[in-house]
Amino acid sequence: MALQYADKQALVAEVNAVASHACSAIAAEYRGLTVAQMTALRADARKSGVYLRVVKNTLARLAIEGTDFACMQATLRGPLLLAFSEQDPSAGARVLKAFAKNNEALRAVALAIGGKLLPASELERLASLPSREQALSMLLGVLQAPIAKLVRALAEPQAKLARTLAAVRDQKQAATA
Repeated sequence: MALQYADKQALVAEVNAVASHACSAIAAEYRGLTVAQMTALRADARKSGVYLRVVKNTLARLAIEGTDFACMQATLRGPLLLAFSEQDPSAGARVLKAFAKNNEALRAVALAIGGKLLPASELERLASLPSREQALSMLLGVLQAPIAKLVRALAEPQAKLARTLAAVRDQKQAATA
């Protein structure tokens, strides 16, 4: 059933609203996927905070016009789905990469981050980026390391004195016995 003009306007407005505040976008060809596979992909995307939508290319071009993802307009050909990562820039790439591992029919066509169009071959690299929580924990580890080394360095003279006194005590006890 064809969409009415009002429905098309609502769809374009919805996708534009998501695209205007998304971190990254991926266009992927889904030709050959079954309904059950698409449902599973949508469920995985929802769990990861990824907005996934199948949109006609003309409507998709209108929707991403004026956003950071306008650079993708030339790549929108064929049956495509759009995946917008709203929180974590690499969430959509991780979802599509994991799904494509078991379903060869899903193939990334283009991706964009911050107004820059990247080739589909960069999906692997984008998926390997750490999530926000992982990046923060790595940063905290880096920040915490010098402080921990300072504490160990300050505590070492007292520990060395205690080990020396214990060795002297053990030596005196061995001499008297």
